[in-house]
Amino acid sequence: MLNILTDELPGSVVIDGKNVLVDTDFRVSLKTIMAFEDADLTSQEKSQIALFNLFPTIPQNIEAGLERCIWFLNGGSPTQAATIEEPQPRLYSFAKDANYIFAAFLQTHGIDLSKADLHWWMFLALFMDLGSETTFCQLVSLRKRVKSGKATKEERQAALEMGDLFEIPDLDYRTLAEREIEAEFLNKLKGNNK
Repeated sequence: MLNILTDELPGSVVIDGKNVLVDTDFRVSLKTIMAFEDADLTSQEKSQIALFNLFPTIPQNIEAGLERCIWFLNGGSPTQAATIEEPQPRLYSFAKDANYIFAAFLQTHGIDLSKADLHWWMFLALFMDLGSETTFCQLVSLRKRVKSGKATKEERQAALEMGDLFEIPDLDYRTLAEREIEAEFLNKLKGNNK
């Protein structure tokens, strides 16, 4: 595994034995991740967005290209098998928490993300070390305590009062067809036979 302290950060990935350039700008990776969080997009649309965002030239081997996209977005860590019994609750969203993340980078690292030129992996390293005194980290900590059932009565009340600011919906891994079937079923339950 690459060491961010001693190795040059990658500007390409190897697909079928060839180096393929990758757009390393943190904004591109964030846009790609936000697309994966978008419940209105199909899996195919998400895959297309990832390929078009990260690769200036789309690789011939689409499957290997997608695998390398995930590897790159994970900061070079091997992808985890999808055998996790119960998915972990989401504690933050790059889209929903954007303002707090922006402020946390400025507060913790003195980095104005609107002017920053950061490799995605550098962004990840800095993101993982945002200060606990930032509003973003305090919000994530509160979400974790509430979702794990370890929050005090006062913390649960504060979360309730935050409303939409507090809530981060879990990712929906169902296919578009599965979501449509559920929507149709719910409409029939409500008496809307459309």
